[in-house]
Amino acid sequence: MERLWSRRASLGLGLGVGAAATLALAGCTSSAAWVNPDSAAVRDRERQRGGTGKTTAVTLTAASASLDLAGTTAQTFAYGAVPAPIIRLSAGDTLKATIRNQLPVETSVHWHGLALRNDMDGVPPLTQQPIAAGSSFDYEFIAPDPGTYWFHPHVGAQLDSGLYGALIVEDPNEPLAYDDEWVIVLDDWLDGVTATPDEVLAELSRGMGDMGGMDDMFMRMGNTLMGATSDLLGGDAGDVYYPHYLINGKPAADPAQFTGTPGSRVRIRLINAGGDTAFRFAVGGHRLTVTHTDGFPVEPVEVDSVLLGMGERYDLLVTLGDGAFPLVALAEGKRERAVAVVRTGVGNTPPQDAVLSELDTARVATAAILTAATDVALDTKTPDREVTLTLTGSMADYDWGINNKRFDPTQPLRDAHAVRAGERVRLRMVNETEMWHPFHLHGHTYQHSDGGPRKDTSIILPKQTLTVDFDADNPGQWAAHCHNIYHAETGMMTVIGYQT
Repeated sequence: MERLWSRRASLGLGLGVGAAATLALAGCTSSAAWVNPDSAAVRDRERQRGGTGKTTAVTLTAASASLDLAGTTAQTFAYGAVPAPIIRLSAGDTLKATIRNQLPVETSVHWHGLALRNDMDGVPPLTQQPIAAGSSFDYEFIAPDPGTYWFHPHVGAQLDSGLYGALIVEDPNEPLAYDDEWVIVLDDWLDGVTATPDEVLAELSRGMGDMGGMDDMFMRMGNTLMGATSDLLGGDAGDVYYPHYLINGKPAADPAQFTGTPGSRVRIRLINAGGDTAFRFAVGGHRLTVTHTDGFPVEPVEVDSVLLGMGERYDLLVTLGDGAFPLVALAEGKRERAVAVVRTGVGNTPPQDAVLSELDTARVATAAILTAATDVALDTKTPDREVTLTLTGSMADYDWGINNKRFDPTQPLRDAHAVRAGERVRLRMVNETEMWHPFHLHGHTYQHSDGGPRKDTSIILPKQTLTVDFDADNPGQWAAHCHNIYHAETGMMTVIGYQT
């Protein structure tokens, strides 16, 4: 607990941490080897983006809040609502977001998936100092690429509270034709019900030890799960027990409602905001056409369901039938589900446990079956540099790391991996662990090998290697980490830094 609390304090969640955060940030800016977040190179890159000159201004107030979960009241943190109101702007527009911190602790906002300027990325102490309790901070940046993105804190385990929302960057030359759009945010929920994220982190950090042959038993132990397994995820599906699974802040007992007309074509922007849960998403009686993942277009593929790891986004098209249909996000391997209702006509409301054949078929969309659309595919080029990130650790000791090193937020550049502007970088992510990891690279969109999709967050299965390429065209210091919040918080994080 002493080690854990020390780590939490260094991230800005304890008392009297301002000086520590300042020292850490100062350590970044004093190095001559790295392009710093406040450097001329970062400012020059933002000027090169040009932009439309239009500004969308929003204010987000992070504060304590209550969430009604079908009669259960959960005390949590939120930006006014769960999820927060959707932020919309067009590609090339500038977002000016004022964050008012009325929490009792420090916070920040990370704009997940955007190739934005480095000093606006929201990662204390790497790119900014945390936003102190009672203070505010203005994020201002050009949103360069259209797509489905989202925002959440990058301080401690705050992501596993209600502090998140969708950020939609519209394409001014939108090629898709559709009649309606639904933004759907999936989440696993425990805050204020069974525990707080901090309590879960403390429990997990003690490790699960040698379970002595209990791996095949599905059971809850405190805030952890044993035996949650998935073939799609290569084994262990997740280890945190959640009493609720939500669609747009609503549990299955009080489901979210989506309405439309028979025959209409709907674009679904689907976001997994969970902390420890992959979701398999389907709409009963309907096929789905995948058009984008992580904001970037793919060659359209028709599927029955979609698998999303934490942090991933998929855009889908669906043509609505006539009646009432279940919309389900199965908590992969955890034997529970989030449920909503699609209604286009008369019919009984589907039961919470409605059987969906779409969830049992083999046609499940993952990155492995997708191909980048021609206009966003990277040109063929020999990499100038290769960086290997080996994912290490286990549930037994909860010693998650990269290259057998656990990230130290007081020395964020200690084990940083260097690149230079203009390079084509090949990133090899080798998963040596017994568990899957949704891995996220900040500030860039890479392409999977062999013509795969452009993404910023990808599932890496146990004992597998994922190889991706990206162009080093966004100078600064960028976090790269597992998007299981509990894995990241206990060490599975590193930095990709540009050298001067």
